[in-house]
Amino acid sequence: MRRGKLNVDIREFTEKDLTELAVLEKTCFADPWTVEMLKSESERDGFCCLLAETQGECVGFVYGNVLMDVAELYKVAVLPTFRAKGCGKALAESFISLVKKMGARQIFLEVRVSNQAALALYLGQGFEKTRQRKRYYADGEDCLEMKKSLYPDAE
Repeated sequence: MRRGKLNVDIREFTEKDLTELAVLEKTCFADPWTVEMLKSESERDGFCCLLAETQGECVGFVYGNVLMDVAELYKVAVLPTFRAKGCGKALAESFISLVKKMGARQIFLEVRVSNQAALALYLGQGFEKTRQRKRYYADGEDCLEMKKSLYPDAE
């Protein structure tokens, strides 16, 4: 059965979104960032965060950081009931566009080897696997490091 596409609006994060972001973190991740961690990260230079909303409800987010010409994608999250409907793809595409405007030439990320949905999303956006790190996460799971060149013809 194919799920329908979700009509989402992507907007930039504001400080008033911190609590909602923390709630999404708790819903989507086993080891969520707290409001304090999110606030601290949001105050760093180069922080970028986008939210996905549908009918006024925040259903997902993406955030990361840009330092000089390198971006790091920290997390993409979508509420379980809104997954596989294009929300993650819209967030990833919007993040790529945003960090490119901020001067990034490359994006790096780390993802659990077991997270097939995230791997499919990132590979679909042109990320390439660069290496596997053994026992990277606290529970002993490996991670894959991935990279996307934003200007591949210039390299």
